[in-house]
Amino acid sequence: MGARPKKLLACGLAGMLAVFAAHASAHEPDAQEEGIASFYSDRFQGATTASGEPFDQQALTAAHPSLPLGTKVIVTRADTGQEVEVLINDRGPFVEGRIIDLSKRAARELGMLNRGVAPVMVTTIQ
Repeated sequence: MGARPKKLLACGLAGMLAVFAAHASAHEPDAQEEGIASFYSDRFQGATTASGEPFDQQALTAAHPSLPLGTKVIVTRADTGQEVEVLINDRGPFVEGRIIDLSKRAARELGMLNRGVAPVMVTTIQ
């Protein structure tokens, strides 16, 4: 094999590895997102979530617009450092500027029930 085919092969492999690395980094653990969290209204209790299970205000769950259903995340309140681990089982929130919609139990653990919203960091863990 001459020098040119080896160079083309090396460039092709490097390109494929770059694409694979970019794709993997978009879904690797510890991906972080900052924004505003809110929590579900009581009127959604028992409604069917995007995962097909009924919504339960007492479960540690959340809605996210794009993370795969079944993803576990840690939600950290930016202004207090309080944390809660939740399972993404629904889609939303559908309010501009919000990145995650929490169950009432998760919101209570973050101390945000009175405020309704809070600045958070969402960290993917699984």
